[in-house]
Amino acid sequence: MPQENTILVGKKPPMNYVLACLTAFHEGADEVLIKARGMSISKAVDVAEIVRNKFMPQASIKEVGIGTDEVPLKEGMGTKRASSIMIRISKTK
Repeated sequence: MPQENTILVGKKPPMNYVLACLTAFHEGADEVLIKARGMSISKAVDVAEIVRNKFMPQASIKEVGIGTDEVPLKEGMGTKRASSIMIRISKTK
């Protein structure tokens, strides 16, 4: 059964997430799922491209998904909508 790890991209520098992806692959993951919301979407794309172009040319983008998530606000304040992206990178053998 293929092993998959999920990397949630946030406010840290992109290289932190690149290192997390590379570590997951070196620990035996067949696929890595990079997820981000809102302003972090462009950083998630950067992470995927850095992994694929600089460190693992044998990796490929398997799937890209976009959507909208409902993010809960403070108690009783309702929700807001945030754009999201999911990028699945797989290691080709």
